[in-house]
Amino acid sequence: MADAVTDAAAKLQLAEPAVENAPKLVLDEETGEMVSKGELKKRLAKRAKKAIKEKSKETKTTANALVDAQAASAKKPKEKAEDALLDPDAMFKQGFLNDVFQERPLKPVLTRFPPEPNGFLHIGHSKAIAINFGFAKYHGGHCYLRYDDTNPEAEEEIYFTAILDMVRWLGFEPYKITHSSDNFGKLYEMAEKLITIDKGYVCHCDDNDLKLQRGGEKGSSPRFRCKHAEQSVEENLQKFRDMRDGKYKPREAFLRMKQDITSGNPQMWDLAAYRVLDKPHHRTHSDWKIYPTYDFTHCLCDSFEGITHSLCTTEFFLSRTSYEWLNHELGVYEPMQREYGRLAIEGSVLSKRKLKELVEKKFVRGWDDPRLYTLIAVRRRGVPPGAILEFVNELGVTTTNSIIQISRFEQTIRRYLERTVPRLMLVLDPVPVLIEDADDFDGAELTVPFSPRNPAMGDHKINFTKTVYIDRSDFREVDSKDYFRLAPGKTVGFLHAPFPIKATSYTTEGGKVTEIRAVFDRENKKPKTFIQWVAAEGSGSRKCEVRIHNSLFLSENPASAPGGYLNDINPDSEVIYPDAMIESGIEEVKRRAPWPEAAGESKGSDVGPESVRFQAMRVAYFALDSDSTDDKIVLNRIVSLKEDKEKN
Repeated sequence: MADAVTDAAAKLQLAEPAVENAPKLVLDEETGEMVSKGELKKRLAKRAKKAIKEKSKETKTTANALVDAQAASAKKPKEKAEDALLDPDAMFKQGFLNDVFQERPLKPVLTRFPPEPNGFLHIGHSKAIAINFGFAKYHGGHCYLRYDDTNPEAEEEIYFTAILDMVRWLGFEPYKITHSSDNFGKLYEMAEKLITIDKGYVCHCDDNDLKLQRGGEKGSSPRFRCKHAEQSVEENLQKFRDMRDGKYKPREAFLRMKQDITSGNPQMWDLAAYRVLDKPHHRTHSDWKIYPTYDFTHCLCDSFEGITHSLCTTEFFLSRTSYEWLNHELGVYEPMQREYGRLAIEGSVLSKRKLKELVEKKFVRGWDDPRLYTLIAVRRRGVPPGAILEFVNELGVTTTNSIIQISRFEQTIRRYLERTVPRLMLVLDPVPVLIEDADDFDGAELTVPFSPRNPAMGDHKINFTKTVYIDRSDFREVDSKDYFRLAPGKTVGFLHAPFPIKATSYTTEGGKVTEIRAVFDRENKKPKTFIQWVAAEGSGSRKCEVRIHNSLFLSENPASAPGGYLNDINPDSEVIYPDAMIESGIEEVKRRAPWPEAAGESKGSDVGPESVRFQAMRVAYFALDSDSTDDKIVLNRIVSLKEDKEKN
């Protein structure tokens, strides 16, 4: 949608500011209205008085409430933070979305998610999907997936498919899949009707003319209406039909709506309704030479489909006026448009143009590179769809745009994975440990739980071998008092193993440790630290490639970085461990995937390798990458563990 608005703005200079004497409007965040500064000041004062009265009432009962709370806490066990899950419908029961429904409590609720098929969806779209599909579902209604395909110059089949895949991956099924192009015939009829009631005219002005009509540079001159608006209805109809029949080239003529050039809202300055484009359409091919703009199409398609609540982001707030104006003038059913704040992740870029440049210049592997925040990239990284929906729900919905820290997004993912995925042992940089007195246990089968906290996940078998592998970071050649892992003469616990081990010697080559020798410490004293290990390859363990993805950019706002975002690339955004080792339990996790079955991922559905997720104990959370084959396992880090900084 945003690209359609940008396209129209480029042609009609919609971004020109209002003249200096236009009313200065500000956002009332509680109601979502744009009001004058004076009106907002009155409202805030009134609300402040009300808050003081309510606080006074609450104070009177505070003491009793405190006693009751203390008594209750004494009787009930303390609830663990990870068990205190937010109601998945919380954002529909309160706040902005509840207010929207109360303003128009119509049922059945009909909403729509109307993306342009000119690029891949990004993390911000996940909020739009969750809101539109979730709002309709919560109120017992339906949500359309409507492709806003009115610009054939930018649309490709791959985007149509990818959009539907992402909607379904997030766990939603469209009520109907429609296209704005389904209505090209009806939209054309509406355009002729607009001309017939003298609310539309064909204009031949260029960009400079349009700029002057809108007040010139920074509103330095009075606005005025185009001279073409004085043409007769008959002349405008003939010219519009000539546009349809291909008698004009692109930019030689376009249909404008005759709105209110004196309004302080630029969205009422005679917007474009139709333009000539010399490009075949993805679905209608060469049937049409003219195509409707977003400002003409969106509100009418909402009307045709009977949408009750047209929910969009705040960048379309000013468009609400023209949205309502057009439906009203044409005498059609009028949906209600309301706007919520956008979602963005700091330290990322979401612009299609910038993403395309990153892909084409090989800074990333492709549109689905796990370092990007397109939804196909977030999916490939292994982020579960359920975690994304939890994140949107936790943030809530207001009229304020949200730029969220990456750490906050990852914390939600981490909490979700902590309670849902199995645990395995993996070493990133393996070094062999020969346990000299382990002959009796060589080949022994150990039963290991998939989760020590959730017995319902079950268990699996792994073999113990005389030679095992530990991570190189878990051994030091020189010990110290504040170091609790393996060192010469020191004991460390082995997760799930029969006994702790004590290092006795080690060998090096080129300054690098190549082997550690150890013995079992059979005194059974509980060691201070336990480390993970992986048995030798013949026991079912596998070599694998592990990709650790860090932030793609060095700064929180790459777009404003000196020299531009391409000069802000983090050289350590991807660290690869080509010879990592994973225990044999990975095969069971692969068989049982998707684990768990959740929104958008269930057995029998079209799930990808990223549904194979697990916690590598003491390392991070991982998912299988699409580069994996039967002979080679490739893993992506989803998020790190909370303890990473402390352990390292």
